[in-house]
Amino acid sequence: MHTLVGWHVDMEFKEEDNRTKAAALVRLTDGTEVRGHGQAQRHPSDHEQLRVGEEIAGARALMDIATQLLQKAHVEIDEEKGKPSHPLI
Repeated sequence: MHTLVGWHVDMEFKEEDNRTKAAALVRLTDGTEVRGHGQAQRHPSDHEQLRVGEEIAGARALMDIATQLLQKAHVEIDEEKGKPSHPLI
């Protein structure tokens, strides 16, 4: 098996009080940049664990990107076929 392409994902986190925000960016081989966002909120009674907040916010940002990529693929399939196809989401 050969790798035909590779994607690189950049992820940044911002901590604000009990919230962690994540911003993700993936660059596709067609030049498209897809950005996703996610956040996590720590309950006041929970211990401060920045890593957990990053994992949750990061996962949500990646899920945002995944949804956008599925929609992009669906549009491209429709354009190729010239008629509506079944939704991928």
